[in-house]
Amino acid sequence: MSEVKPAIKVRDLVVGFGDQTVLNHLDLDVRAAEILGVVGASGAGKSVLLRTIIGLLPRRHGSIEVLGTDLAHADEEARRALERRWGILFQQGALFSSLTAKQNIQFPMRENLDISQTLMDEMAIAKLEMVGLTPQDGGKFPSELSGGMTKRVALARALALDPEILFLDEPTSGLDPISAGDFDELIRTLQQTLEITVFMVTHDLESLYTACDRIAVLADGKVVADGP
Repeated sequence: MSEVKPAIKVRDLVVGFGDQTVLNHLDLDVRAAEILGVVGASGAGKSVLLRTIIGLLPRRHGSIEVLGTDLAHADEEARRALERRWGILFQQGALFSSLTAKQNIQFPMRENLDISQTLMDEMAIAKLEMVGLTPQDGGKFPSELSGGMTKRVALARALALDPEILFLDEPTSGLDPISAGDFDELIRTLQQTLEITVFMVTHDLESLYTACDRIAVLADGKVVADGP
């Protein structure tokens, strides 16, 4: 395995707020095409780690490499190119309430691709079907969607640009056990079909059994255990 370059490589990472250190010289590799579940107690820094990797939080020390690009030394153009290669599903779905499901999915396409509306419509419908929704669901606004459907639309949006890495922040939080189980199965199926790398922050033990290939446990600002 050692010669295969990890999709994400974190070394000696330190992140904090004020005088509080949240991540303390943390090391982590995420292998290509695996589903890694990141777990830990509340406040252990799971979401902080995810947000630091995608560049939403600054780091005090250490390095982060994603798909071979060192984020500290990437210029704006390289960074934008890299961001097109990952998709993110935030905890509450974070859909734009004034846009329909289909328009939400098309948002990254509008930002990044120069394609016709017709092609965008076709792509959005394909993504809806990929996550188990119908073309009719695409016409609904977020306020008309159930919790599980909201997550699916947000997942379809995260997949809009055919990313190589998917970041999931507590993807099943707020869902009932059956919806959560269905969502885990969906993640697993998508990962196998698309062969993408999945970085999943979760506190849901069922998710770990159903979806993950490997688990990393965070405590005291470090990865204290990892394994199948």
